Amino acid sequence: MFSFFNKTSINGSELQQKLTLNPEIIDVREKSEFQAGHIPGAKNIPLSKISAYSLKGDRPIYIICQSGLRSRQATKLLRKKGIQAFNVKGGMSRWSGTVRGGKL
Repeated sequence: MFSFFNKTSINGSELQQKLTLNPEIIDVREKSEFQAGHIPGAKNIPLSKISAYSLKGDRPIYIICQSGLRSRQATKLLRKKGIQAFNVKGGMSRWSGTVRGGKL
């Protein structure tokens, strides 16, 4: 009834705690941004291509970008498709965990 009770986002610390479970992480930044530094194991699907994404299985996925704006858009789109997607608030700009591919 109230969207307040329907949690659709998590912060970077919450995502870090889930890394041992090998979660599906999708980085919706452009390829060059992704190559400059990303969470190990994340898949790069730019926001412009996210509508073609389909999930195999029924597990949550975590969507990240640089600041949280593009990932919020992607999360809304994927949720409309019935995918259990969660936006990572603050994006890579607030990520304090391991980064692969470069420095942020």
